[in-house]
Amino acid sequence: MSPTSEKRHDDVAPPAVADISAAGKANETIVPDAKSDTANPPLPGNRKEPPPEKPEDVRRRSFIVASFWLIVLFLGLPIWWKTTTIYRADLPLSEMMDWADGKACTPVFAIRIALDTSGLGEEESYNLMSITQQALDAMGDFAAQRLQLEPLPSTGADYMNAPSHDSDAALVVRLRPGQTMTASLHSRSPVLDVTYPPNSIPSPTANSSDFATYLATQLRETFSEERDVMSYLLATYTTHAEPRPQGSLRDAAEASLSKRMTRSLKYSRTYHLTFSLFTNGPTPSSWDVDSAIDEYMRPILDMLGPIHNFTIDTQVQLYASPGVQSQVLTKEDLSSFINAAEWPLSPSIGGSPTVNFVMYVGNQTVGPDPGALESGSSHSWLIPQWGSVYLLPPPATDHIRSELLKQPILTFTSHLLSLLNTPQTGPLPMRLSTLTRIRSADLLLRASSSLGSLARLSLALPSISIPPSVADGVTKSMRHLRSACSHLGGTDGLEHARIAEAEAERAFFEKSMVGQLYFPDEHKVAIYLPLLGPVGVPLVIGLLSQVKAWKKRSREEKAKKKA
Repeated sequence: MSPTSEKRHDDVAPPAVADISAAGKANETIVPDAKSDTANPPLPGNRKEPPPEKPEDVRRRSFIVASFWLIVLFLGLPIWWKTTTIYRADLPLSEMMDWADGKACTPVFAIRIALDTSGLGEEESYNLMSITQQALDAMGDFAAQRLQLEPLPSTGADYMNAPSHDSDAALVVRLRPGQTMTASLHSRSPVLDVTYPPNSIPSPTANSSDFATYLATQLRETFSEERDVMSYLLATYTTHAEPRPQGSLRDAAEASLSKRMTRSLKYSRTYHLTFSLFTNGPTPSSWDVDSAIDEYMRPILDMLGPIHNFTIDTQVQLYASPGVQSQVLTKEDLSSFINAAEWPLSPSIGGSPTVNFVMYVGNQTVGPDPGALESGSSHSWLIPQWGSVYLLPPPATDHIRSELLKQPILTFTSHLLSLLNTPQTGPLPMRLSTLTRIRSADLLLRASSSLGSLARLSLALPSISIPPSVADGVTKSMRHLRSACSHLGGTDGLEHARIAEAEAERAFFEKSMVGQLYFPDEHKVAIYLPLLGPVGVPLVIGLLSQVKAWKKRSREEKAKKKA
């Protein structure tokens, strides 16, 4: 046999042996090996799928997820929105800005001037008044002040002694014949005496007159201080003020007006006056301050009655040492003379501002520096927005009589008028009527400015809270502003302007509104994220799982339909 044949016989098993092996394997029982199954897991294609979910289970799970989302959307979110939304009351922002810009009301003070032409004929008087009024209108470069001439009614009233706030006219012009044209203002009454040559009166048919021009010029000069103050106030609070000429004189006048406004007290219907006597020893221990006030200051306080109310109290403090021990006080020493740590100065009572009048009895005097003096006195000085101090030499007795208090009380009266921003020129009745108009304009402009600031704040901070009290204050303020604008110049207009300014200030400085300025949106995000994360993640994942399962079922149903 060849080698090839032998090799082929070796590779092939005998038939009998192969059949026996096959039969044995067929009858053999196979026991699975746990280790073998763990080491060799079944392939993914051979993994058994879980049984399909029942339709009612699928619907139940969908209803559970939907119920959670419905509760969140229709119950949770509205409650959260209602409890966390910042309340913002509706404000008339456009109207508030109109008041701030001077568009809602342009203050025009009509100053009534009565012309006494008893020495002229009726036609001459009428023509002179008409020509003078035309001259005043032609000179009127300031729209907020309008001088109106009217004939003096023949009522027989004593206008020489009548205060200007009790009469209809702010000024009475008394025409009298003379040699030349002159004008002089009375020191105690609102009366302007004007003399004229007989041939200067215009005829009934004349259209112009030198005397009428002269009279108009004198009237404008009489009210020039009021015009300057009004112009300063309009330029300070509004952006549509009339342009004013520049120059060294105008700049000096503005600097003086700015100083006056800075030292004057903010307007209040009531002021509390405190008169204090401080001594460096046991004497004097008493003073006739009540009688001195009634005699020297009370007439001025009564004249100020239509504008301000005053309450008064007095006190005496012995062994009081000033803040400066120098015998001669310099300008630098005046600001530290008041020893506020030891002197029991009365605070504001009832919410009204307090004006302090301190009289110190001692050997100290004020140095010759004129810049530290008020009214040229070397024994007193005025403290802006606070009060006045007077240095009184030690009296010979333990009691200060009313006569010795005359000069201090008169000085305090002058300082009080300065602190109230009373005009400095003209008779006192006319100055008080001017003060009424100035205070009315000041309060009206302050209230309008506060409304504009509140409107700009509301627009700049959308997240700021605006409680109902703010809207109520704005409504009241604008209502009184309209009343003040229609009654400018009188005490009624002043009272309406005061209420409007108080309501506007109260609305602007509302505590609950100001507190929102210190709670920015970043703080809200930092608070809500730790709360919304654990709640929102399960809801979102559950919703995505349901959407994914729904898409899978849709694909399977489409595949079955195609098959």
